[in-house]
Amino acid sequence: MKRAVLAVMGTVCGLVLLLSFKTHPAAGTGAVATTGAGADPGAASTPGTGSAGSGGKTRTVTGDTVDTRWGPVQVQVTLDDGKITKVQAVQLPSDNPRDLEINNFAVPQLEQEALSAQNSQIDMVSGATYTSQGYIQSLQSALDKAGK
Repeated sequence: MKRAVLAVMGTVCGLVLLLSFKTHPAAGTGAVATTGAGADPGAASTPGTGSAGSGGKTRTVTGDTVDTRWGPVQVQVTLDDGKITKVQAVQLPSDNPRDLEINNFAVPQLEQEALSAQNSQIDMVSGATYTSQGYIQSLQSALDKAGK
């Protein structure tokens, strides 16, 4: 009898927890976060634009927009003589405060990883899987456009 009561109570508790679980809202057609002043999300590769003080070629390449479960992710890469000197997220999911919290935590780590690795073979950030996947795909497309 005691086992039956415990089984019923455990089932009820599990059902209550399951029904009270809040999921992340689906990505809509809302606004998209844009980072960086003057960043042009639609900008294509601009080989040979500008020049570095050391006489090298500096160029900025924008990767493809990658649609993730929570919204679009797009990355822009600045290269100086083939070396990645700057990585900037141009578009990130921003439909709710949780998206912004994830972006503020994950994007600086992803940028640092890309600068250290000098390629798109970087670790994903735990808790930001979809953003990390979109970031890596967009980064790779930018590097492909740059011929790196």
